[in-house]
Amino acid sequence: MSASASQTTATERKRHALALFAPLAPGYDSMGALLSFGQDPRWRRALVAAIRAGPGDHILDVATGTGMVAAALVRRYRCRVTALDQSAEMLSAARARRAGDPLLQERLQLVEGQAEQLPFADGQFDHLTFTYLLRYVDDPAKTLAELARVVRPGGRVAALEFGVPTHAGLRLLWRLHTRIGLPALGAIASPEWAQTGRFLARSIPDFYARLPLPEQLALWERSGIGITQLRRMSFGAGVLIVGVRSLHRAEGG
Repeated sequence: MSASASQTTATERKRHALALFAPLAPGYDSMGALLSFGQDPRWRRALVAAIRAGPGDHILDVATGTGMVAAALVRRYRCRVTALDQSAEMLSAARARRAGDPLLQERLQLVEGQAEQLPFADGQFDHLTFTYLLRYVDDPAKTLAELARVVRPGGRVAALEFGVPTHAGLRLLWRLHTRIGLPALGAIASPEWAQTGRFLARSIPDFYARLPLPEQLALWERSGIGITQLRRMSFGAGVLIVGVRSLHRAEGG
């Protein structure tokens, strides 16, 4: 699917995300680390470790962005990875990452597409990962069901998302960072990153207001993914969810 086609069929929420992140691809990795005070790379390593793949496995990495998680999966497990993202610009950065590594060239495939309509067969993948995805979709329940559809029974599904600390004092510090720190740090790099910082300050708490964590976990279960691990990292600023694809079909599937 071309970038123009994605823009045409996307909802307002997705069009906004595409426009917001398109110019950020070249410095996305380093700025993500800066804005999170180095926590984002650590969270991604935890995501990769949780999938526990074998060298013969085939993993789907959804919302791959610049391919950080996908590349780490290949390097850690020597497995095959198909990495999907809706942004042509992000995938261009992922291609640049792959071009410099013969192992990635052999085992990493990049696909432009949307999580809500995966161009893959039922049970095609042994495991699946996704990062910072559900805030950008209009129907998280249907998206999770679609993700579950392409994973074989018994396969692992692992996701990383920003979180909101539950401790009152830490939550206050978190709000100060997201509302003031993120835009200020982003402004060091560019006006686009300052805008992204302001967006994140709104979108993270808005997401948890719409879909609190217990409701997210319930959606995983209803989609046919049994939760095996919930890990709050960095005092709750990052959330790792891990589950196993069950034998039965998702509700309504």
